[in-house]
Amino acid sequence: MNHTRRVQTFIGAAMLLAASTAAYAISLSHTLHGYFALAVLALAAATSRMKVKLPGINGNMSVNLPFLLTAVVNLSAAEAILITCVSTAVQCWPRKSAKFNSQQMAFNISMMTFATCSASLMFHGEALHGWAWMSLAWKSTPLSLALATLTLFLGQTVPVAAIIALSEGKAVGPLWGSMAQLSFPYYVLSAGISSMVETVSAHMGWQLALAVFPVMYAIHRSYRLYFAKTAGTQRADVLVRAARAGA
Repeated sequence: MNHTRRVQTFIGAAMLLAASTAAYAISLSHTLHGYFALAVLALAAATSRMKVKLPGINGNMSVNLPFLLTAVVNLSAAEAILITCVSTAVQCWPRKSAKFNSQQMAFNISMMTFATCSASLMFHGEALHGWAWMSLAWKSTPLSLALATLTLFLGQTVPVAAIIALSEGKAVGPLWGSMAQLSFPYYVLSAGISSMVETVSAHMGWQLALAVFPVMYAIHRSYRLYFAKTAGTQRADVLVRAARAGA
């Protein structure tokens, strides 16, 4: 089986898994949050185009992650799925000079949907149903948030590393390791921001809690500068090694 067939099969499996997981998560959703959900949707979509290129890897990191995690923690699974799908579609929509890639869109939406559903089920305890001792252990909000963040991290990075490895013929392990090393600190930071939003929302209202957009923009700028500097250092190292080899 060639690379193209493997990639297509992987995308098909991701779509089926996302659809089944979403159907189950949505069936457990009851409470809707109206304007709060619309506000998170608007901010997630707005920040989804603020992407950072990961150095040395054919992949990007979107700045809207804290808003997706906020949706998982504060909203129903149905609302979190809707926010994830819309913001991912906005993120992947091609610019004027680029062509629309239906396979890339289908994979990204499926991958993000599955990751969001899994994180929501973990945070709200549905995924631990039947494991009473474990469910009780994760009733603490900080522990639930940690589990949801880890689930979202694995649900996003592992499939991305896998499809890049399939399409480029690389080993998935080292590729995922590099991606995880670069992106994991941002997931930890996003968990902290989501916890802050939840706390402020509970005591002062969600309107004030969502006034974190300037913070996200500052983080975006910092990551872009840092990764640009890292990429420049890597290119300089390559040139130095090439010069030494040719000497």
